[in-house]
Amino acid sequence: METERIEISDWGDCFLKVLGILGAHRKDGITEKMLATVLAGVEAPNQTDIIYLEDYPFKPDRKDQQDPVLNELEQKMLNSDVWVLAAPTYWGGLAGKMKDFFDCMRERLVRIDHLGGTHPDRFKDKHYLSITDCYTGAFENWVTGVTDQSFRTIDKVMSAAGVIKLHELVLTNTYGMSELPESKKQTCLEWGKRLNSVRKRDDSTVKRYIELFFMIAFMAFVTMGIQFGFHLVPRQGFWISYLSFVLIFYVLLGSILHFFTVVKHRRR
Repeated sequence: METERIEISDWGDCFLKVLGILGAHRKDGITEKMLATVLAGVEAPNQTDIIYLEDYPFKPDRKDQQDPVLNELEQKMLNSDVWVLAAPTYWGGLAGKMKDFFDCMRERLVRIDHLGGTHPDRFKDKHYLSITDCYTGAFENWVTGVTDQSFRTIDKVMSAAGVIKLHELVLTNTYGMSELPESKKQTCLEWGKRLNSVRKRDDSTVKRYIELFFMIAFMAFVTMGIQFGFHLVPRQGFWISYLSFVLIFYVLLGSILHFFTVVKHRRR
């Protein structure tokens, strides 16, 4: 299988290691089936492994002693390149087992400075895919965002740790469900296959700024086009006004985003 997605000098091996982390009460529930289907899409020589958190009686570290169970889990996470985080949504939030794991791992996932600020550390530039499910129907979830908080919790923790998001998968209307719907099974399998094509550990910051530029350019064109149609902008010099507006707005917005996501974070 062709693979130019990684460098041996960077990852130590010429294959990916994908780790599934299941934070559900049931080992054979719908959440596990989604996770297992994703991992089934990972092809050799790439490797997969699963952590079922209920099997690990972890607890927070003490000041004078680290929890040996957390040591084991931490090592598994360090040895992997991609994490697939799977936990159901209960009462509009992330299942307690996964949240408890994040809480206990807090001082291992990030570096905490003398002011209490968090900074990416050893897990920086790994990748993750998140999975959740709920009893709520698809339309209600789309309107009310029942599963949104679960994804936000995962994203907040992973962002603090410097782990790069690949995608998120959600399954609704799971009450009484014992098998994955065929459409969702295919989606999970497809994303598992996509994990084989993770190219490198650096993030997509440059790509996102390029996408931001074109979004601003498009919206500015539509806005000024409407203004032009109502004679709210001069007909002469339209393109000069348009280009100057796009560039100035892009620089200002990009600077603000950079300040709040990078500079301000580093100053805490």
